[in-house]
Amino acid sequence: MSATVTPASRPPLAPGARGRRKWSWLRGTAIALVTLIFALPLVWMFAAAFKTNVQVTDPSVGLWFRPTLDNFRSIVEAGQIVRSLGNSLLVGVVSTVLSAVIAVPAAWAVGRFGMHRTGSLILVARIVPAISLLVPWYYLFAQMGLVGSYTVLVLSHMFVSVPLIMWVMISFFAGLPVELEEAARTDGLSAFGAFWRISLPLAAPGTATASLLAFVFSWNNFMFALVFADDRTQTVPVTLFNFISYASTDWGGLMAAATLITVPVLIAAVVGQKYLVAGLTAGATKG
Repeated sequence: MSATVTPASRPPLAPGARGRRKWSWLRGTAIALVTLIFALPLVWMFAAAFKTNVQVTDPSVGLWFRPTLDNFRSIVEAGQIVRSLGNSLLVGVVSTVLSAVIAVPAAWAVGRFGMHRTGSLILVARIVPAISLLVPWYYLFAQMGLVGSYTVLVLSHMFVSVPLIMWVMISFFAGLPVELEEAARTDGLSAFGAFWRISLPLAAPGTATASLLAFVFSWNNFMFALVFADDRTQTVPVTLFNFISYASTDWGGLMAAATLITVPVLIAAVVGQKYLVAGLTAGATKG
């Protein structure tokens, strides 16, 4: 005679656990909804890049259509988009590197030695609209013969990138334990040696975050390139603007070019995601 084993009945969820499960479900739904809202324009852009101009302007054509590579073929054969991508990459990398070389040590000095007045001046530089300086900049750079060169684009982008990197890094360095530098100074290092050997390696996530933000600004900047660049140094935002004319708009070519411009930024964001998250959160706490 064998005994029958009945499975134990599952205990009911406690009111607190039921509330947490409901909150988790609502939070997941809200995140999915927000992600969908922000992703729809990108999905539409990627889809429109493989449509003809007639299909782009036809509301009845959704995401089910026969894709074509004619838009990408035409803009690549024209050559301007390829040249503009190279110009944007050159200006973005050079301006970001030079800005980081200047701004990171300056941010360490401001954050470590309590230069609050200097920090306020940096905030003012971030508040002043860069567009208000275009006229005096153009006059100054024209007198120096720099208009239309890569130098003027790098310098104009650095005007925004340097305060941006400094403002991000000041709070980051202020959050690093000062005892580490004091121990390094006790071992015989100078103040700059302690920064170079101790603080700078610890600040790598913050530096990567600030540099990525500065590069994205440089990559997307339109006004500086429109005023200071010529056909040889034209960057991708200005090239995108050329697809729009008074009589018509080449929507297929515009969306294809926008896709080519968006992909490098997405790759940089995905590759630097862990540094971006660490850099944005590390400066939030001290000690």
